[in-house]
Amino acid sequence: MHITVTRHYDGFWARKNVVGLGIAAALLAASVVGLASCLKSGTHRLTTKTPKPQTEQQLAVPGSGEGSERNTPASLNQVTRNVAASVQMQFMRPAQLEAAARNFPVVYVPFGTIEWHGRHLPIGTDALKAHGILVKTAEKFGGVVYPPVYFESGAGGEDLVRMVTALFRRLKAAGFRVIIGVSGHNVQEQIDMINTALKPVVKDGTVAGIGLWEVTLSAGKECNTDHAAKWETSDMMALYPDLVDVSELGSGPLAPDMKPPDGIGGLDPRVHASSDVGWRSVEIAAEAIGQKARELLKSLPEDQQSFRLDSVSPEYWWMM
Repeated sequence: MHITVTRHYDGFWARKNVVGLGIAAALLAASVVGLASCLKSGTHRLTTKTPKPQTEQQLAVPGSGEGSERNTPASLNQVTRNVAASVQMQFMRPAQLEAAARNFPVVYVPFGTIEWHGRHLPIGTDALKAHGILVKTAEKFGGVVYPPVYFESGAGGEDLVRMVTALFRRLKAAGFRVIIGVSGHNVQEQIDMINTALKPVVKDGTVAGIGLWEVTLSAGKECNTDHAAKWETSDMMALYPDLVDVSELGSGPLAPDMKPPDGIGGLDPRVHASSDVGWRSVEIAAEAIGQKARELLKSLPEDQQSFRLDSVSPEYWWMM
């Protein structure tokens, strides 16, 4: 999302997310009640029948058509081939997490929203983009990358801030000394929320932290952002090439300024986007964020710059 572009449909998309969550909760509750009733009446019998393997055609996206490779979901190996698992927290074993945190006690937390990013990009582009850049940061400078966090910055208000503060408190308790929240959803409310959530966590001076857009420290001619146009498409071409399909945009003119039916804000990605542009932008952004991480760690008192847990083991740590 470009910092200066007016966003016309936030309210609609946010309401869709909230309604969807409400429906999911209602369906879950109904399922539990129904199962309990069946068990009580003795009319339900649990089985362990093994389901038949699904064919490739059954796994394809509904409506993709026979033999369509373009609309078939990419495999996990394809999706993550350019984004190393070795610095991603969810893939680490305890000893790996501890070694990384002792070497550079910094945790990077990517944020974003689930929203429209043209027909050619995934709806989770914001946090995926931030996450990929942070993986590159951690590969070069050290530290650990938390899994992508998705929510709409304008929804939830104080409740949302409390949730993010709770996450940051857990990361602090897990031994990290620097917490960097990076949003790929480039609206001011997202950064304000991250920095507000950090305030009570860093107040005692034993931890440092900051909220940034992925390009806050690096925006320029070779590194910038927009909405599903040149920059975001290029970033995704570099980091997650198998999730991008520019052919979905067709060959006709695109609607300007994020207007329907395209919802794209910026230079035409069919003309201006490339993986080379993306890799250069990612490289510059990752370098700037890594330098800020070093700066924040050095800003702490000398006796507060080391990983603070005795060990990543059940005696001292369980979850974050």
